[in-house]
Amino acid sequence: MPSGEFLRRLASREDLSPARVLIVAAHPDDEVIGLGGQLPLLPRARILHVTDGAPRNGQDVAAHGFADCAAYAAARHGELAAALALAGLPAAAAQTLGVPDQEAALHLPDVVAGIASAIAACGAEIVVTHAYEGGHPDHDAIALAVHAAVRRCPASIIEMAGYHAGPHGIAVGDFLPHAGTASVTLSLSPGQCALKRRMLDCFATQRAVLAAFPVATERLRTAPGYDFTRPPHEGRLFYESFPWGMSGERFRQLAAAVPWH
Repeated sequence: MPSGEFLRRLASREDLSPARVLIVAAHPDDEVIGLGGQLPLLPRARILHVTDGAPRNGQDVAAHGFADCAAYAAARHGELAAALALAGLPAAAAQTLGVPDQEAALHLPDVVAGIASAIAACGAEIVVTHAYEGGHPDHDAIALAVHAAVRRCPASIIEMAGYHAGPHGIAVGDFLPHAGTASVTLSLSPGQCALKRRMLDCFATQRAVLAAFPVATERLRTAPGYDFTRPPHEGRLFYESFPWGMSGERFRQLAAAVPWH
């Protein structure tokens, strides 16, 4: 199914139950942030998380009172299962590659192979994933990896809005402008909003972070073509303000070694 047709049918709330969709997300909760209101409309959707949601520096583990990274990762996946159940999706609909949180860019060949395998396994015609916007190094790594993976297993790529650097700090729920690519804004009904809030509430460990994201609208677009060896925008990337072990320059060096176009 072409991405434009999928977006048109999603916006008009037409039946998409037969659609074979793979959502490739960096962390457990990203799919709910990006298109949680649409998940009940996609009963055949499968979800692939690239990371386990547990940064190895131990800061999040300690902040949330867990004994180790494994316990924190297990808790995050338990939160995910509860959220998916509210959308009518079984826990088995989601799988993970188990890459450490914040380290996806360091494992790009394996991530590309894992995504390509997942596309083939579920016969996905649509892959929904992150935009390349400098918001989080894992988001950017997965955007690149999906573009590389569909060279092996063809599918249409759709992006979900996340976050990036804005004029006054973080900008959430919208895309950086990209020539020739328009986004589709999906306004959630009161019922969809209520469901999405309940789904987000399942992620107790992420409550403070999730408070910044809008609930009433979700934005998607057909993925533009990128040059991953160039910055997504001028100036400092959002993630470069945090000790997440990655700079834009280092990311672009790693990207240059991956055949993504």
